[in-house]
Amino acid sequence: MPELPEVETTLRLVRPGILGRTIRGVEVCWPRTIGGLGEHEFSSLVLGARIAQARRRAKYIRLDLERGSARTGYEAAGSILIHLRMSGRLLLGRRGAAAPGWRRVSLELDRGVLHFVDVRKFGRFVWTATPAEDLAHLGPEPLSHEFTAEWLHGALARRRRQLKALLLDQSFLAGLGNIYVDEALHEARLHPLTPSDRVSKARARELHQAIQRILGEAIEREGSSFDGFYVTPEGNPGAYQDQFQVYGREGLPCRSCGIRLIKMLVAQRGTHVCTRCQVLPRKLLARKA
Repeated sequence: MPELPEVETTLRLVRPGILGRTIRGVEVCWPRTIGGLGEHEFSSLVLGARIAQARRRAKYIRLDLERGSARTGYEAAGSILIHLRMSGRLLLGRRGAAAPGWRRVSLELDRGVLHFVDVRKFGRFVWTATPAEDLAHLGPEPLSHEFTAEWLHGALARRRRQLKALLLDQSFLAGLGNIYVDEALHEARLHPLTPSDRVSKARARELHQAIQRILGEAIEREGSSFDGFYVTPEGNPGAYQDQFQVYGREGLPCRSCGIRLIKMLVAQRGTHVCTRCQVLPRKLLARKA
């Protein structure tokens, strides 16, 4: 599933082509993609609206709509929330050009067409009148000023959950997924089964730095193409997978210490670990033994 770097990359590449554009036509090819609204209702809510803002929140892309004119002024007209899920993609095409395969929704703009393509049909492209409320359950953004080492240490200490499971919880911290949690835990030398309230202040600071550094570099490299589904809107693969230290490398030597990496199940997710770099606390080791 695309995580924060892949969603941010998608947004950055499509935003210049859609910002300020007016929606002139709508085609829904897979009704479930637009949620509970019918095609006619969805079309009536977005036709004629202008895309005033395009931003990311966690793994969502939010397109804020408005109606009006420069002469009379503009009023908010709801938002489209886009979640790529397993295989969703946004593509910008030319009006009149052949439509891409696996297209689920298309918005014809006054210049170009925005296509939502989704091979596995799990993605969502829904209109809402209350985007802030719909996204209110999400935790802080890991690249925001709100996310500090002090906040992270305090938030970990107030919970007693397995560290990886907590970091995957979008209500705790927004945007992280399996790949970048594995990579950040390895860089911070933390075992994914470590109880969150056992993470010291110093180690929380290292985890905070690891999360921000890894996400920042992954965005610079336009995300990770670890399977055939994720490519950028321009059709290019991401490049961060070449930097993976542990994810997808089970059985291979750790690039830090040389022992073989293992794969285990944590929070129902395949988890990649170096048992020498990421040591469980002694009490948990004894209990496991």
